[in-house]
Amino acid sequence: MESLFNYIRKHSSVLLSDDDCTAIKSHFSFRRLRKRQYFLQEGGVCKHFAFIVKGALRQYYVDEKGVERFVQLAIENWWVGDRESWVTLAPSRYTIDAWEDSELFVITNSDLLKLIKLVPSIMEVMRKMDERNNIATQKRITSSISYTSERRYADFVSEYPELLQRFPQHVIASYIGVTKDTLSRIRKQTSIK
Repeated sequence: MESLFNYIRKHSSVLLSDDDCTAIKSHFSFRRLRKRQYFLQEGGVCKHFAFIVKGALRQYYVDEKGVERFVQLAIENWWVGDRESWVTLAPSRYTIDAWEDSELFVITNSDLLKLIKLVPSIMEVMRKMDERNNIATQKRITSSISYTSERRYADFVSEYPELLQRFPQHVIASYIGVTKDTLSRIRKQTSIK
């Protein structure tokens, strides 16, 4: 639980009390996933959001040609879940699975709402997380509609260097919206690896 407490301390100006820590412990549960095990399958309802303690997960959908299209890659100290499904209880269009053996702290939407009322720092952390998520989404949309493949890859490397070591080239290519061959060409033509 210490990694989650550290995350909260890092992203909140409100100090965590012992009572806050006790409340957090009582609202989150621990879950392990083996590599390739599902956190969420397409068509299921996202009942939990997860804080990643250890490991790596990927969120994707399968297009009409049967190709996996990655929309999120996540590692330690990141959150993962289908927010739309989690909030609306609608079936998810995404699959989320473990790319590596992973350890998670998971919480339901109703438990998070209770926790926000009990622990002041949680509200601030969620607000900041939403802000960062919105900024990242805007950047990704702008990148996908305006930038060259080379620029998208350079931005990815600059923004998420730690993901290069954790995910293979075909996953990164899909995430930035290029083919594996295009990414291979870009990597050969530039010093960015």
